[in-house]
Amino acid sequence: MTDADAGWMRVALGLAGRALGRTWPNPAVGCVLVSPDGRVVGRGFTQLGGRPHAETVALDHAGPLARGATAYVTLEPCAHTGRTPPCANALIAAGVARVVVSIEDPDPRVNGLGIATLRAAGVPTVTGCLAVEGAVLNRGFLNRIMAGRPMVTLKLATSLDGRIATESGESRWITGPRARAEGHLLRARSDAVMVGAGTALADDPRLDVRGLGLDHVRPVRVVVSGRLRLPLTGYLGRTARETPLWLCHHSGADPAPRAAWSDAGAELIEVPRAPDGLLDPAALTRALGERGLTRVLCEGGGRLAGALLAADQVDEVVCFGAGLALGAEGVPAVGPMHVPALDLAPRFRLVASGSVGPDARTHWRRAWSGRSGRAGSSTPES
Repeated sequence: MTDADAGWMRVALGLAGRALGRTWPNPAVGCVLVSPDGRVVGRGFTQLGGRPHAETVALDHAGPLARGATAYVTLEPCAHTGRTPPCANALIAAGVARVVVSIEDPDPRVNGLGIATLRAAGVPTVTGCLAVEGAVLNRGFLNRIMAGRPMVTLKLATSLDGRIATESGESRWITGPRARAEGHLLRARSDAVMVGAGTALADDPRLDVRGLGLDHVRPVRVVVSGRLRLPLTGYLGRTARETPLWLCHHSGADPAPRAAWSDAGAELIEVPRAPDGLLDPAALTRALGERGLTRVLCEGGGRLAGALLAADQVDEVVCFGAGLALGAEGVPAVGPMHVPALDLAPRFRLVASGSVGPDARTHWRRAWSGRSGRAGSSTPES
């Protein structure tokens, strides 16, 4: 691989980033076709709902100019026939001269077969170009395939002393407009936005994407409410047929609200309980993964955040910090975690920091291990 290969792969990764939040259960993939004289003759990224695939879009864009080109693809081309033909075969049929791949696809239907198919057809194929960047971009997809759950990002907007609301519950707005706009961008790049029932009751949130010209982007709204203590008259209830609403509850939820919410258009997801009787966080995230979600943004509240952290279900934390203090009587950003010693606390590595208007933004990431998280904690019933 050359410096030019890395440069073109960065272009492909940028294209893939445009698809984040809109391709689940498929991965977000980018593809660039470059002619021998260094001209881009085709480009594409995975389309809404996961198809057509990036390679198909790029090949259609290039037409006959694809012959003799090098294809830069952020994820191993598929080799199985689903709703679309195999992309590896399409690249071969188009006459590409070389393929450069960022990371291999661990999906059992692919898992090296795409690369093997290309090589067997005589197409030189190399892997590992900007592999770290490729894995970070598609961590949600990799997490779902290898660990059985989506990548979970915890978003916090806090005061200097880690509070998300005053003692009376006032929380709008701790951070400024630019921080809130970045929060909506996080929503746009996520498959789903998740909150606990306490937040849904207190804020009557919309959980949509606003102010960015991306009103067509509608992540799934997920509410964790063991007993389904939510009013059908709220915004979520009134719009359940317009934008997907998933309600996660336990087996003890009363049949009446179950039927009412189902009639309103919500999808009900029964989640097993932990030994303490509350929702099991690992079972919760597995249930979301089983339904195809790859990227979930958790926006609160504090008890749900604490339960997910304690159960090792959080992969990234994005924290917006405002320059004000609310005191110990304010509502903490993270609820009880019952951490008995520092070496047992979940730790994250700082990967980015900066200012957004008057506020600070920090981005933290756990080392990825492919584990589905430890059991034993529970999510608040709310």
